[in-house]
Amino acid sequence: MTPIPRRSRRRLSPEAAAVVAASGGLSRRSLLGAGTALGAGVALSACAPPEPPSGGLATLDLPKDVSAEDKILKWANWTAYLDMNGKETKSPTLSRFMEETGIQVTYSEDVDDNDSYYAKVAPQLRAGQSIDRDIFTLTDWMAARVIRDQLCQPLELIQMPNVVNNLLQPLKDVSFDPGRQHSITWQSGFAGIGYNKEKVGRELKTLDDLWADDLKGKIVVLSEFRDTAGLVMQSQGVDIDSDWGRTEFENALDFIEQKIEEGYIRKVKGNSYMEDLTSGNAVAGITWSGDIFVLAYDTEDPNWTFTIPESGGTLWSDNLMVPITSTHRRNAETLMNYYYEPSVAAEVAAWVNYVCPVDGAQAEMEKIDPDLAESPFIFPTADYIQENNIQAFRVLDADEDIEFADLWSTKVMGN
Repeated sequence: MTPIPRRSRRRLSPEAAAVVAASGGLSRRSLLGAGTALGAGVALSACAPPEPPSGGLATLDLPKDVSAEDKILKWANWTAYLDMNGKETKSPTLSRFMEETGIQVTYSEDVDDNDSYYAKVAPQLRAGQSIDRDIFTLTDWMAARVIRDQLCQPLELIQMPNVVNNLLQPLKDVSFDPGRQHSITWQSGFAGIGYNKEKVGRELKTLDDLWADDLKGKIVVLSEFRDTAGLVMQSQGVDIDSDWGRTEFENALDFIEQKIEEGYIRKVKGNSYMEDLTSGNAVAGITWSGDIFVLAYDTEDPNWTFTIPESGGTLWSDNLMVPITSTHRRNAETLMNYYYEPSVAAEVAAWVNYVCPVDGAQAEMEKIDPDLAESPFIFPTADYIQENNIQAFRVLDADEDIEFADLWSTKVMGN
């Protein structure tokens, strides 16, 4: 594959590169090789929710698949999650997929956060109605709920040899989807502090740095409580991947509620928080790692910086799944298999700057951009995860999931 042109691919800004260096100073030698991928995979697999109850997924009455005669596919994804910047409407990798397979893909950035998307589509799926999508992309804990509720289709791994061969080994048998029968990892990433160094006028290293008077009303935080509340809990001394309860969670929510009332937090938003940062209405916040690198590229402003707070960051994975009512599962599987070709996965990772789940992609990244092959935001080691106290929000049981979501909605979202 011909490397993408330097002027059109996303690179780490000098500021982001400085963050990488400050976060561990990892050398190319220490990152390359099977040990790196395995270390990242072990860390990612640790964030998997529990196995859902066994049920009748294998005996579901699935709709007839018409992929052979109907070469179309509709994919719902998050913002800034494919090799496509704000100035372009086409993804090079997706365009190439359509040329090679004849499958015409409609790509839409439908997912703003997990809860709002699930609330929109779940009633239709339960009723057996089409949501006019053949792939949706959901975070591990929501993927577990979708599998449990039997709202997605089983996948035919035999149709996806790239996935079978190249999915990082520890991700092949996650607890919420044993054997990867219903979901395939798309990307993983971190939540931490994103900010514009020029507009802020200094480095932000701790979560407390966000609550400075000159930043009042210019802070956005994520509506995904596992990230926003998770970072606040870490700053309050809680290990979010261990045994904690309602008290610790409410302490974090009380703190967030206070910062909203005091005017520090401008908005609590899903992926649309990027609009506030782009417009200048906000200059910093609790953000997702890759989004800030996307923002730096799209705005041509290298001052946009992402860092893991000194108290720690959160780790998550998103997954490709086929809705239960889709009639194009085979087309979806063809696309999933395509994106698990290491050269294609590396090309996407060079743009989105999220953690890549594909074995062999790091070697391919060397051909595209050797600097990015060293980035712990794309190819983190287990040591990097541990040294920066990057944790997965602990698994919530079904009752806690409902209880904590209600608390978040009432206290923070104002619902």
